[in-house]
Amino acid sequence: MNVQERTYDDIVLIKLDIDRATIKDAEQLKKIIYAKIEQGFKKVIIDLSKVDFIDSTFLGVLVSALKRTINQGGDLKLVGLRQNVRAMFELTRLHRVFEVYTDNNSAINSFK
Repeated sequence: MNVQERTYDDIVLIKLDIDRATIKDAEQLKKIIYAKIEQGFKKVIIDLSKVDFIDSTFLGVLVSALKRTINQGGDLKLVGLRQNVRAMFELTRLHRVFEVYTDNNSAINSFK
């Protein structure tokens, strides 16, 4: 899984460069997010704008990461849900749990 990381002060942006977010990538993403939290980043943004499919295991990792950031006094937000991915979030009602933004700048500004 290709991942690009950028930091903006105390915010970390993790951009996934994959078409299909599945069980094979879930554990790697979990390790990346948890490592960032342990480094002190409490404001996390996951850019899913290139993801066209997401499975339940990957969704579980996002939920777990959200819980971890909240427990550390932070938050995890999502960016760029494509139609198929948005449908999965709506089907599982996770669109009510996560804050979702259309672009990175909006997500970054939401932390300020």
